[in-house]
Amino acid sequence: MRIGAVRIGEISVCWVVAVFLGLGCGRLEDPADLVIINGPEPESLDPAMITSQADGRVVLALFEGLTRFNASSADPEPGIAASWDISDDGLVYTFDIRPEAAWSTSEPITANDVLYSWRRILEPATACEYAGLLFCIRNAREYTTGHLNDPAQIGLSVLSDHEFRVELAQPTAYFLDICALPNFAVVPRRAIEQSGDRWLMKQPVPTSGAYSLDSWRLNDRIRLRRNPHYWDAANTRLDRVDLLPCSNANTALNLYETGAVDIVWDKELAPSELIDLLVTRPDFHRFDTLGTYFIRLNVTRVPFDDARVRQALAMAIDKKLIVGKITRGGERATDQFVPPILPGYHSPPGLEYDPEKARELLAEAGFPGGLDFPPMEYMYNNTGKNHERIAVELQAMWGRELGVSVNLRKLESKVYLRAQALLEYHACRSSWIGDYSDPNTFLEVFLSDSGNNRTGWKDLRYDKLLRQANGEPDPARREELLRSAESILIQEGVPIIPLYIYSGLEYYDGTKIGGIHSNSRGEHPLRAIHRLQQ
Repeated sequence: MRIGAVRIGEISVCWVVAVFLGLGCGRLEDPADLVIINGPEPESLDPAMITSQADGRVVLALFEGLTRFNASSADPEPGIAASWDISDDGLVYTFDIRPEAAWSTSEPITANDVLYSWRRILEPATACEYAGLLFCIRNAREYTTGHLNDPAQIGLSVLSDHEFRVELAQPTAYFLDICALPNFAVVPRRAIEQSGDRWLMKQPVPTSGAYSLDSWRLNDRIRLRRNPHYWDAANTRLDRVDLLPCSNANTALNLYETGAVDIVWDKELAPSELIDLLVTRPDFHRFDTLGTYFIRLNVTRVPFDDARVRQALAMAIDKKLIVGKITRGGERATDQFVPPILPGYHSPPGLEYDPEKARELLAEAGFPGGLDFPPMEYMYNNTGKNHERIAVELQAMWGRELGVSVNLRKLESKVYLRAQALLEYHACRSSWIGDYSDPNTFLEVFLSDSGNNRTGWKDLRYDKLLRQANGEPDPARREELLRSAESILIQEGVPIIPLYIYSGLEYYDGTKIGGIHSNSRGEHPLRAIHRLQQ
């Protein structure tokens, strides 16, 4: 379709703007105060179900936890809990729930709402992939894994309407960060029990955050409205915010350039062929980020069940070529999984690019020169051209260096994530953005019982080292334990192959938009974003 002079892939700017204004739905709506391209269409807005960064950004606007992310530093600060006390041994947290905390439907939020929300996360039937982050709580692991049936024995208790207590199994330095994550936000029990899985489809949706859900039109937009009952509503700066789904970088840039959108999150929504020019512009903001781009390997499939095969695949990849030829946005090639920007932690060395050693390992595994190696499949999603370019480069490298035949499998994001979760793949692209500033936010992903593992890999030594590290009060000894665990992950077991550390990129006009502060987590609470007076 062509309307006017501007064409974006298969969709014209005029058509997209028409849909944005509501013409595609047969009526014109009031314009939003701010329009943001947020990435792929969310899979869910249920805090217990979300797994992606795009989903999490919306959920953090709708629902709040005991703590929330500071708009500038992304450190945890008081949220629904106004304050808390921590016992001398670091095992007991007593939170004071704000008396003014209320749902968007005006009913008060109490400690019982927090208890329900966290027990729901830990319920085995919920199948929350982030439940493992609460395993630092006494008996939480035992309950979620079915070794304990009584939820009252979990270290969660209500002392009064405004007092909530958490008892930990071991001291957890980053526990307040966990409390701020979108998965552990407070959700409305009555709405969920009345409507089940469709509770987000029945208006009005009671929300606990700065915004309420006005509408969600698939493949069009999510509209949020300022929640007047939010405890900090006086500091919520915008009344209406639209979040548009978009996975095409050219579309995103054209909508931004024509003024149809104000902000575009995520580097993958900047056209890679223009990246060298774009990063020189003042409205393109680059920053170091707590994120790693890597490959998952399904160790339950032959021949990927052999660690030597996985090591060979890792050592046949020229990662510097990938960041120099394809991404070109300041990314750093890496052999480690944990980004090198966390204070007090230095990753051990991983498997370096060594094609000769890779061929030796493949031969030892029974596939000299790739002979008799079954055709492998590399899976990636359709959220950016770089995923496809990297896939093509990997296909060439593994074929050239190892004699391995690789078929490429491109999928729509929801299908891709489902296939990954069900282990219906050989190798696939992945990324992980840290949830808090500690190595555990990366390393715990690959615990044997982690819902985010998605490789089939289990190593009891690895599990034990991480649990020892979690209970270790001495920082130097703790780093030693974590380094030993990461060594198993990236040198021995190799269920993953790290490729590069992300460089973040967002674009918006800083002379018109305020309240956005650079931080390694890319956390920009909508409540703080505002328009600057011209």
